[in-house]
Amino acid sequence: MSSLTQRSNLDRILPDRETALVYAVLINTQLVLVGIYLLLIGRTSVTTFEIYPLIWLNVGAWAIYRTSPSDASGRTRWLAGGIAVLYFGMLAVLGGMVGPGASFYEVAYAGGLNLNVEGPPGLVPNLYYGGELIEFTLMPAFIVGYAALAYLVYATIIDATNAAISGILGLVSCVSCTWPLIAAVVASLTGGSASAFTAATSSFSFGLSTVVFVVTVGLLYWRPFGR
Repeated sequence: MSSLTQRSNLDRILPDRETALVYAVLINTQLVLVGIYLLLIGRTSVTTFEIYPLIWLNVGAWAIYRTSPSDASGRTRWLAGGIAVLYFGMLAVLGGMVGPGASFYEVAYAGGLNLNVEGPPGLVPNLYYGGELIEFTLMPAFIVGYAALAYLVYATIIDATNAAISGILGLVSCVSCTWPLIAAVVASLTGGSASAFTAATSSFSFGLSTVVFVVTVGLLYWRPFGR
């Protein structure tokens, strides 16, 4: 690898002074929010589980900020945009942010609109709506994370169509929400409880999905398969 190429790769990673200042402000703001959260719950330390949402927020925001799609025709942009929107929708549905409402489960009560502020920063504040036809929970960490993946897929399609391998890997970033499907298969084979299996592995699956999310963002940002 030539020194010019190495310098180009470093430029994509290292921020300029203005960007570094923005990063510092954002990180300090998050530290303050985490400090307030710890004071409210009466603790002096955070768990690994509580760090995951911040990773999604920071990595996702960084990827969106640092990504500049290449020039392309209007038709290509519309095509890439359509695929990116579908990609985001798939992640939202698989991730449990959006799902069928109360009428699909034959329950009489729909939860209505609620704002939840109790929980670790990044997962809260979140907006929940439970209606007859649709149910959704809008959590900052996943909105930013899925938006980043969709935007990177958009840029990848425009920049290099032969980089599809990293785009496909992005679907796996929703490992945490595929556990119920895996659990259902395991339960059908063993006679066990799918819900118990899911509950027992939810923390692990969130960590695993976070790792895959970070790796996917890296692949989609640097696009090693298409450069």
